[in-house]
Amino acid sequence: MRSFVALPANSYYPNRIHPALSSFADECCGMLARLAAYVGALALLAILGAHVWDQLPEIADAEPAAETGWSEAPRSHPAFAVSKFDSLDKTVSYEVLRHPEGGRKDILRWGTPGERPVAELEIYRRGAEPSQSGLAMAEIAERMSFAGRSEPEAAGVVDSKFGMVTLLRLAGTAGSGRGCLGFIKRLNDPDLQISGWSCQGETLPARRAAISCILSRLMLLTAGNDPKLAELFARAELRRSSCAAAPSSDWVTGPENPGLRGTL
Repeated sequence: MRSFVALPANSYYPNRIHPALSSFADECCGMLARLAAYVGALALLAILGAHVWDQLPEIADAEPAAETGWSEAPRSHPAFAVSKFDSLDKTVSYEVLRHPEGGRKDILRWGTPGERPVAELEIYRRGAEPSQSGLAMAEIAERMSFAGRSEPEAAGVVDSKFGMVTLLRLAGTAGSGRGCLGFIKRLNDPDLQISGWSCQGETLPARRAAISCILSRLMLLTAGNDPKLAELFARAELRRSSCAAAPSSDWVTGPENPGLRGTL
């Protein structure tokens, strides 16, 4: 009688892993690799998002904002005054703005309560804050703009007790019968800027005269601890002129480019 020898169940794979286990291990390795790639992608997106978030304040600061850092100082006493204003029915408001770096702006506005001011005067004493002198004319044009046109253009100069003052107007308003004129005067010693705008007057000479009178009647009430400011106004008072007559413009101070005869 022939006998049969029973073989072990795993005798066909004595020296290697079962194919099912090998396939399962491969699937696990593939899944782990895909999971690692997914987590890495999420981490990269998180890093990029954090970088963009950190840059948002810089992007916001890059937007033109001349008044960044300025705040109202209601307890500060007025340092300037205008002795007389031609429109007696207009009231004056006084505002003081201060900058953390030491700058101060004294702003006077004339107008009827609840309506747009007819004139504005700003005396800016600089501190250690970044200079905004390159944006000064655009800022003045924006403040006196009625219909959103804020592009400034030269409108000549006018004499004052502080010297020649640059005038400007809104672009495209040269031929209009009525409009506003802006003005700006920069001084180096002390570091001071006098600027503003006026809508007084029916004609260009009248508007020029209104600005000249505002500057002529500007008085210093207190210099604080700034002797150079007191000296500036003391010297300016010696050059103060009357506001009786409107100053006429010539080919130098007029708003238009002078017409020269002949060829170059």
